[in-house]
Amino acid sequence: MPVKIRLSRHGKKGYAFYHIVAADSRAPRDGKYIERLGSYNPNTHPATIELNFDKALAWLNNGAQPTETCRNILSQEGVLLKKHLLGGVKKGAFSELEAQNRFDKWKSERKSKHDAVKNEAVKSKNELSRKRRDAEVKAKEAIALKVSKKMAAAAEPIADEAGDAG
Repeated sequence: MPVKIRLSRHGKKGYAFYHIVAADSRAPRDGKYIERLGSYNPNTHPATIELNFDKALAWLNNGAQPTETCRNILSQEGVLLKKHLLGGVKKGAFSELEAQNRFDKWKSERKSKHDAVKNEAVKSKNELSRKRRDAEVKAKEAIALKVSKKMAAAAEPIADEAGDAG
């Protein structure tokens, strides 16, 4: 039974999110699967990935083949790097402690890059919101100025009539 790690589509039309699953390669895309490993939501910026790291690593070590998209997701999360490092440990290229140190270093660098992207997205969203708010304030001020001029123009003839009568 050839096992694939792949995406199973869920959600509504035009707003899909995916479950990352280990499934028989002959099963339909959204059909029966062996185990759910996580989820992937491309609708957020940056995309939200929730993955059970240990289960995914175990499936890869047991011979499951990821699809191209799942390979990218597993690579982003570091599962493929961890598998590669554990292979080096098995061959005796370096110790398990060295492998863990390399993985921790990679993970901290990735986290800082991910946080920078997230902060940039929040910053641009706040900037856009501020610009919209400023434009709305200017529009309201312009409307208030027009109304005050109109009220002043309407009040002048009344003041003239009151002055003529007195």
